[in-house]
Amino acid sequence: MNSAATFVILFSIATGVAIVVRRLKIPYTVALVVVGLVLSATNLMEAPHLTRELLFAVFLPGLLFDAAFNLEAGAFWGNRLTIGSLAVPGVVAGILLTGLIVTFAIQSFGLVDGFSWRHGLVFGALVAATDPIAVVALFRELNAPHRLRVIVEGESLLNDGTSIVALTLILAVVNGTSTTAFAVIREFLTIVGGGAAIGWLLGLGLSHIILRIDDAMIEITLTSIAAYGSFILAEQLHYSGVIATVSAGLVCGLYARRVGMSPSTQLAVQTFWEYVAFALNSVIFLLIGFDVGFTALASYWQIILIAFVAMLAARAALIMGVTGLLQRTAESIPLKWGLAVTWSGLRGALSMVLALALPVTFPGRDVLIAMTFGVVLASILVQGLTMPVMLRRLGIVKSEDARFSYDLARGRLQVAARLRREVTRMRDHHAAPTDLLDLLEENYSRRSEAAIRALRALHNERDDLREEEAAVTVEHLLRVERAELVDRLRSGLMHRNVFDRLAGDVDKRIIRVRAGNFETVDEIIPFTSEWKSVSENTSDDCAADDSAADDSAAKPE
Repeated sequence: MNSAATFVILFSIATGVAIVVRRLKIPYTVALVVVGLVLSATNLMEAPHLTRELLFAVFLPGLLFDAAFNLEAGAFWGNRLTIGSLAVPGVVAGILLTGLIVTFAIQSFGLVDGFSWRHGLVFGALVAATDPIAVVALFRELNAPHRLRVIVEGESLLNDGTSIVALTLILAVVNGTSTTAFAVIREFLTIVGGGAAIGWLLGLGLSHIILRIDDAMIEITLTSIAAYGSFILAEQLHYSGVIATVSAGLVCGLYARRVGMSPSTQLAVQTFWEYVAFALNSVIFLLIGFDVGFTALASYWQIILIAFVAMLAARAALIMGVTGLLQRTAESIPLKWGLAVTWSGLRGALSMVLALALPVTFPGRDVLIAMTFGVVLASILVQGLTMPVMLRRLGIVKSEDARFSYDLARGRLQVAARLRREVTRMRDHHAAPTDLLDLLEENYSRRSEAAIRALRALHNERDDLREEEAAVTVEHLLRVERAELVDRLRSGLMHRNVFDRLAGDVDKRIIRVRAGNFETVDEIIPFTSEWKSVSENTSDDCAADDSAADDSAAKPE
């Protein structure tokens, strides 16, 4: 089977999984890994293996740029101390602590001959980067606090680059290439700083081009160049491609999008990168399931269990330390949030690929690969599947009972409304006796009233349900409004300049709704000053016409 056919099949499987998980209420990415494991065990198809070249050339730049481009700068900057502490010194401390725990445990139980602190440090660096894609999506679905989502996503965005650089330097130290602490720190700062500078310069240059044009397709292409071009350029110059892409994404999101893009282009670019992220995540998590090889890891189960516990213990200690240090600052976070951040630190494809990229001659390479693959699998399945329960037990998100009751009442109301319309149609066509239809209509009316009362009660109890319904309803109406504008433009009933003005206004409001950047419906669908002036002018004209008519009627012929 050729590669094109393989990727078509992978996308088809991913689409099927996406449809099914909407009903099962489990994280999409976790379901993809499970399906990949099943397909791999049954040998139904052969999938491409995750390699460093594939991850770095295709997956990583797109995923990193999407996250950086859509990052809320204000929220990120407001939590910069927390995110920075976790993503830079926190990663280094996590590597050292993980390596120490796993080395001590394996040596104490005598599970692997020759396992030393060098292997422990390399393993710590391999699993240092978090990949909370499944958790962030789950946070959004469960309406977890916005600040918590920003912290988890911001940490993951930055610690990828830190962990890759740290692994490179640790391998250099282990192999005797770099010996002094000063040399290691200097090289770290050079690689990270060089990558950040390249991403910033390329992102800024492309942003200036975007500022001078107004073509959605070209601007989407320029953001793609920023994502992949910054990564490739930095890697060619031996700097951090991850940091370069993140830097370019931040610049394009803060400057190009806000200053250089029209509302319609912003919406098009946002939609494009949402799809890119969905497509890349779908394939990469399926490939994780294919590559793990569950049966091959069975013989290493004791080592994998120790490694998983060591990784969790190190992260818990790290989060506890950061939480304690920030306790007296403006960025202090509750203890239960610290537990959620600890459990949300899933490991993913980056750890697996870095393990596979270890030199073939590296001592204990097979054991380190098995440990890394096992920890990634356990992390995705155990932490990913239990995250909703943990969030509810900690009281961070509300119980799903109210959500189910809300959906049930809304469904009953919609069904009753449809049945009432059908009764009216039957009455118009004399399809049934009038007295029977009267009885049925009264019954359905009572159903509707009961459902409305239930919805009102839930709205009073849960502000988040009311806000969510308002956002969904308003966005639906805005899309209907835009579709009507498009129809009128295509049918020749509206001039292009008028369409651009009205459609741009609608797109701007859709962006605000998606970002949750409104408090009342009037802010999104307002009776604006422009409409007021039109209304007032119309009223004045009508009043003038009426006055003229009165004067004319009063004049003698």
